[in-house]
Amino acid sequence: MTTLQRDPYDTHDAPGSPGGPVTLDRRDGPYGEVVLRRRGTGDGAVHEIIANGCFLMDTSDGRSERVLVDAALAALPADRAEPAVLIGGLGVGFSLARAAEEPRWGRITVVEREPAVIGWHRAGPLGGISARALADPRTEIVEGDLLGILGHAHASPAARYDALCLDIDNGPDWTVTESNDGLYSPAGLAACRERLTPGGVLAVWSARPSARFEQALRNAGFEGVRTEEIAVARGVPDVVHLGQRAA
Repeated sequence: MTTLQRDPYDTHDAPGSPGGPVTLDRRDGPYGEVVLRRRGTGDGAVHEIIANGCFLMDTSDGRSERVLVDAALAALPADRAEPAVLIGGLGVGFSLARAAEEPRWGRITVVEREPAVIGWHRAGPLGGISARALADPRTEIVEGDLLGILGHAHASPAARYDALCLDIDNGPDWTVTESNDGLYSPAGLAACRERLTPGGVLAVWSARPSARFEQALRNAGFEGVRTEEIAVARGVPDVVHLGQRAA
């Protein structure tokens, strides 16, 4: 007799009101608890990632995550051939999927510190967004802490990037964990600058504008500092902060 194994992400029989939030997975990760939830069913279902009780992102609208990648590419010198991009944070996969849709990118490296998030993409419901990008030969997923990777890798050509697209917090003024503050400090921004090729671009996603962070980018030696706004349904716009290493 064959015993059918139930898909661990199949929650059709989960209790609760129709369309209400359903917890699909809950894990204790290296930086605390991470939770994957679903709201709604069928084609209208929205998946959410919660870290230590703090809402991070969902699959309802990926415009600003796509702008993060598009703006970085647009800011690069026009003659840059097959630029390499490092995406900080896999999240729900919108930034990675956008990068893989663009044939001009060369290497696409994604750094994600939560094993659970990587698993939700490789063998879970978030694969609907990222499966094609994960199969792209340009894509590499690196499990680890972004600041540690930026600060400790040797400065070989393979360890440098034409663009750094960072989306690991709700913004530089609203970090997920206290340790992430170091990424936006003078030392952290210096590490980002050193990992960029001349003329390379740093793009940082934020849930709200930060004049303080704009000044921090200038103080760290970035040129052409500016902020692109992306309107949202309610509240202040999402933004992408941009700065460029001197050519």
